[in-house]
Amino acid sequence: MGNNCCTKRHQQDFAVATATGYKMNEAAFMGPHAKQLNSGSLEYRYTPDPNIVQLKLTAKSGVDIIRPLTIPGHGAGSNVKKRIVVALYNYTAREDTDVSFQKGDRMEVLDDTESDWWRVIHLTTRKEGLIPWNFVAEERSVNSEDWYFENVSRKEADKLLLAEENPRGTFLVRPSEHNPNGFSLSVKDWENSRGFHVKHYKIKPLDNGGFYIATNQTFPSLPALVMAYSKNALGLCHILSRPCPKPQPQMWDLGPELRDKWEIPRSEIQLIRKLGRGNFGEVYYGKWRNSIDVAVKTLREGSMSTQAFLEEAAIMKKFRHNRLIALYAVCSQEEPIYIVQEYMSKGSLLDFLRTGEGQFLQFADLIYIAAQIASGMEYLESKQLIHRDLAARNVLIGENNIAKICDFGLARVIADNEYCPKQGSRFPVKWTAPEAIIYGKFSIKSDVWSFGILLMELFTYGQVPYPGMHSREVIEQVEQGYRMPQPAGFNLPTEIYHLMLQCWDRVPEKRPTFEFLNHYFENFTVTSEVPYREVH
Repeated sequence: MGNNCCTKRHQQDFAVATATGYKMNEAAFMGPHAKQLNSGSLEYRYTPDPNIVQLKLTAKSGVDIIRPLTIPGHGAGSNVKKRIVVALYNYTAREDTDVSFQKGDRMEVLDDTESDWWRVIHLTTRKEGLIPWNFVAEERSVNSEDWYFENVSRKEADKLLLAEENPRGTFLVRPSEHNPNGFSLSVKDWENSRGFHVKHYKIKPLDNGGFYIATNQTFPSLPALVMAYSKNALGLCHILSRPCPKPQPQMWDLGPELRDKWEIPRSEIQLIRKLGRGNFGEVYYGKWRNSIDVAVKTLREGSMSTQAFLEEAAIMKKFRHNRLIALYAVCSQEEPIYIVQEYMSKGSLLDFLRTGEGQFLQFADLIYIAAQIASGMEYLESKQLIHRDLAARNVLIGENNIAKICDFGLARVIADNEYCPKQGSRFPVKWTAPEAIIYGKFSIKSDVWSFGILLMELFTYGQVPYPGMHSREVIEQVEQGYRMPQPAGFNLPTEIYHLMLQCWDRVPEKRPTFEFLNHYFENFTVTSEVPYREVH
């Protein structure tokens, strides 16, 4: 989620504008397969192709992008060794120009210069076309292993492994959060006193390129280590029984033909079920071309100009992050305008907490959701984008408690530290910082204030902030120094409540950064569980 200080950021900037969230400055990181030697050469642990340097973005960056660096001369028509990738997931073609494949299928890469779609030839069907690049990995690389999760934090590993369908011994391997050359092994376990839980082990590198968990058991490669512990626990809590199922990666386009355009015919969208009402219109669950799940926001006629709406949508298209809702397309040729975006099956965080499965969330789940929201806001902070309406109603929840920030209808990209809205604009008083209410001055620090209010919503399972107080009273009381007290009857630790009070500091500059807030919740220890287990 946050930044990994151990990784080296390359200087190339492949900034590309598309759907909500992020096609980040594609800052690339040296993959776990290679380590820099004193001579400056690269020593590979896995060498599927000597012409390709694997680059990674760690889970700590909050981005679900893993990009290989294109070596000059390695595109179509090059005379270098053929580059073979293997499918990690099933994919069904959406246009005439892309290629269907099944997990395990092999394809030769012909051109990887496009940002999201690679041109390949399928080695079985011999069909040539485009594929989503993040559905494949280099053949015989560590990324092609079912058990290897490139962009997963410790908290996310816990969440994935504890899924009900996973038996004891389900496992995954992920890059170490502390050792740039090491890895972590996460295993689902069960004990009478604790029930199901996850244990984590450090996989440490040897000087000669091998790996070990216990010093008396060393292995020449990660696959060799995994294979050994799959046959015998050798001191682990349980034998490695099966790899954790991988969630399908994010797609930022509805199809390859829409990667460079985002106006689509209204006839391609089917509105199926009304989900609710937003600030400027209604929200529906729908389908694109009767096949792809989407959420559709309609812009109520007369609520704002078409041009203003399209300017907002253009902002959304420029940013990509795995904790921001993806904007797919718009239908703006007639009213009401449609905005077509990623569908999240559990709806808004507010409704989820009040009436959905969220009523039964454990404390660790609430910490996980807080960390995800902070991760998305850290990204906005880094891009000088202010949300201006951060609240539980504007966070959406998907399967496995995945949280993503939505509704950038009030967001603006700012050139300096503050954005002053036009007279007459509306804002939700109970979530808004005093300087924004009184002076109309919004900044990322006013978003931090709102995040503190959101935390109160989260840990009280959707309770309305400032219960029993109307908006005018809230303005007056807050200006006089009143802050919501630590709520009774809820599991809200004093240290988190004190963090909320920091978010509500009268002086905006004294409020914490979202970078700090993300690290705080990502590293928050929920139990007395040993962070990493030792094997003796």
